[in-house]
Amino acid sequence: MAITGEYQPSSDARTRDQVEAIERSGGTEGTTMRGMPVVVVTMLGATSGKVRKIPVMRVEHEGVYAIVASLGGAPKNPVWYSNLIANPVVDVQDATHKASYRMREITGDEYATWWERAVEAYPDYADYQTRTDRVIPILLAEPIAD
Repeated sequence: MAITGEYQPSSDARTRDQVEAIERSGGTEGTTMRGMPVVVVTMLGATSGKVRKIPVMRVEHEGVYAIVASLGGAPKNPVWYSNLIANPVVDVQDATHKASYRMREITGDEYATWWERAVEAYPDYADYQTRTDRVIPILLAEPIAD
């Protein structure tokens, strides 16, 4: 159940270049940021309906991925957050493995558990939370059974 349609690369050169490197290599190159692993999330745009791709820090536990909408602690959510809410079926590429997932936003105790995992995987998330009044959203990408 791969995401298909017209691909619109990111306007951000670093994002665009990293996605291109990962895809060009089949997931064997470009899979880290500052020495830490990333995954590529492929989604449909909420407004445009076009295919969008973003690298995010790899936060994985038992086959489920946490997608942390930090935007570096900015006062608003990243634009792609609304894409995931509007179109929750996504593809996640983790190195050479690619599969379809369904997104859901989490809260409460589940959020606390995954926030701890996220900060362990990428310690900067803790700093990002101190920079903003919003609670940084976490969405879980759960595998879709074939």
